[in-house]
Amino acid sequence: MKRNRMRTIAIMTALVSTLGGSALFAQDKYSLKVPGGLAFSEFRGYEAWQLVSISQDGPAIAAILANPVMIEAYRAGVPGNGKPFPDGSKMAKIHWIPTKMAIFPAATVPGAQHDVDFMVKDSKRFPDSGGWGWAAFEHDTASGTFTPATAAATPPQGNDAKCGFQCHTIAKTRDYVFTDYAPR
Repeated sequence: MKRNRMRTIAIMTALVSTLGGSALFAQDKYSLKVPGGLAFSEFRGYEAWQLVSISQDGPAIAAILANPVMIEAYRAGVPGNGKPFPDGSKMAKIHWIPTKMAIFPAATVPGAQHDVDFMVKDSKRFPDSGGWGWAAFEHDTASGTFTPATAAATPPQGNDAKCGFQCHTIAKTRDYVFTDYAPR
């Protein structure tokens, strides 16, 4: 009887290790941080933010999402009215490699996720980068994990929360934001 119980425990342990091991060791993306302090956790819930627009840049397609603070500013005419976005504005840009829809090949849809980029307006934390902080996290499809983007990423990223500043300086008159609020 004791032997059967030990065998049952051994079998259950093996099953949990085999079937549930990946769930036990799944990455907590919200624990990631880029050097300089910008953390994935600052954007918790970004998946449910409202769509600002979509874009295609090179081989990737993207959905650009914004938190309610930024959406309200867009609706008030920012940045076209010359005013800056308020502190607390946040944006997420999710990139995918496009693919053809299996059941309707005429449609191009998101395939494997490539990365996610974030912007946050915080004039106190980022006074020397237009008030904005940036972060880019590469996605590994095979493991389903994210890592902070580096200079080896596509496109190359700086190694801190100001990584997007150099690229975004061409949009300085738009408060460093490229994306317009798409008509509905």
